Amino acid sequence: MPITPTYPGVYIQEVPSGVHTITGVPTSITAFIGRSERGPINDPTTINSFADYERTFGSLTLLGAMGFAVRDFYQNGGSQAIIVRLDNGGSAATITLPATDSPASSPLMLEAGSVGSWGANLVALVDHDTKDKNDPSPQLFNLTIQELDPVTKAVLNSEKFINVSVDADDPRFVPKVLELSSSLGRVQKDINTGDYNLSTARPDETIVMSGSPPEPTHDPIEAVGGSDGSTLTKNSFFGPGMQGGKQGIFALEKADLFNLLCIPPYTATNDVDTDLLAAAVAYCRGRRAMMIVDSKSTWTKKETAKKEFSDGTYPGITGPDRTYSALFFPRLKQPNPLRDSQVEEFASCGAVAGIFSRTDAQRGVWKAPAGIDAGLVGVPQLSVPLTDDENGELNPLGVNCLRAFPVIGRVVWGARTLDGADRLTSEWKYIPVRRTALFIEESLYRATKWVVFEPNDEPLWAQIRLNVGAFMQSLFRQGAFQGQTPRDAYLVKCDKETTTQNDINQGIVNIVVGFAPLKPAEFVIIKISQLAGQIAT
Repeated sequence: MPITPTYPGVYIQEVPSGVHTITGVPTSITAFIGRSERGPINDPTTINSFADYERTFGSLTLLGAMGFAVRDFYQNGGSQAIIVRLDNGGSAATITLPATDSPASSPLMLEAGSVGSWGANLVALVDHDTKDKNDPSPQLFNLTIQELDPVTKAVLNSEKFINVSVDADDPRFVPKVLELSSSLGRVQKDINTGDYNLSTARPDETIVMSGSPPEPTHDPIEAVGGSDGSTLTKNSFFGPGMQGGKQGIFALEKADLFNLLCIPPYTATNDVDTDLLAAAVAYCRGRRAMMIVDSKSTWTKKETAKKEFSDGTYPGITGPDRTYSALFFPRLKQPNPLRDSQVEEFASCGAVAGIFSRTDAQRGVWKAPAGIDAGLVGVPQLSVPLTDDENGELNPLGVNCLRAFPVIGRVVWGARTLDGADRLTSEWKYIPVRRTALFIEESLYRATKWVVFEPNDEPLWAQIRLNVGAFMQSLFRQGAFQGQTPRDAYLVKCDKETTTQNDINQGIVNIVVGFAPLKPAEFVIIKISQLAGQIAT
């Protein structure tokens, strides 16, 4: 703030430098949407490893292919993922805890922490050995919820909550404690009123002391019910009211940022609906993200892939949305641990997303996620072996091939968007060009919010040029652009030419940012000729 001098002497005043450091956003946060055996519904959950996925959403399951895709993602170098579990008519298992001390004998109704048949493996135990056992309260009790192995009945997970209460005014009110601390159970709510289903008296004990000397006798109460529901359909992702309710794919509105989107097949054998793919890519466009599209399971040979893709019957993504998606063919052949390790075909989106993430970490988002360094881990075989000539028929169409080479192994051997067909002559032909632009756009979008409501004049424009220019210069130094000098590589313009007086009157400041993108060397041509012997002179 300005200093008002009142006495003779020296005054110190700190003056803002106008520097607003721009930090690049992450480039490979991958969103997976699909079906799992457990976990929250329509609630995007960030994970950092496949172990995180298993803790929250369960292990691999035949209910859907999402678990296999997430596993492949982390096997191939994936970093951070966002998981959205969807459901189609599933229900949660319930546990009824009698409360005979209640005047109405109303039981305490628990339900599994999420829908699914897994909840049928839960049991609950109650004891009254609370903190006030010398002067017992009729409302305090200890609750233990356990998950048992469905075959051996061994305890897999156990949660114990001591000194919980059925009194809504108690800080240890059991519904709130379970909501905050339990992944296994909740207090059930009445569907019509939304009230918790519990009485004003604590539930009866299931752990009592008996014998001489006294020993605890356990009589756990088992859960009943619980259903996985039906297979997902496109209406599970997009439907009336879903956008407003942030459900289906719109659950990602609750996530701050994602860069890649994968929708694995609803089961391990079928395909994602064409209409859903088109709508999902359109959503990616609005979120400045890219979608990795899997090839059809019916593409069992090159001729089928070429015909259907050339005819435009798949994947149905048209117009500007094509630049926000990339298709990879063929599928992966891997052993399925749920079927005695029999080799089956799986979608490639998870493994490819992992290679995107690995390449970003090692080289940068401007490097094509393809080549001999883009090896597919955990993939012993591809569903369709391709030759160079067959690859040469698909690549000009914008189909990215997965190839198997001697010694090198299975690799990603294509880096084009769905707008990458030669006949389209698109400036967004290549994946790294599109992703570099999205990276710059998202970084600048987030880092220039300080400009809003600032005085719109030359001092502001100078600060914008300084900060945006410093960001672009840092990318240039990392090798993100073409050109030997900054002048050749990028430009940042914000002055009276970009922002006219009419723009100022309307509250608009225009910033022009351009860059010379790096494009992958798709074709390496080596020219060899013989040199004729020269006669010495």
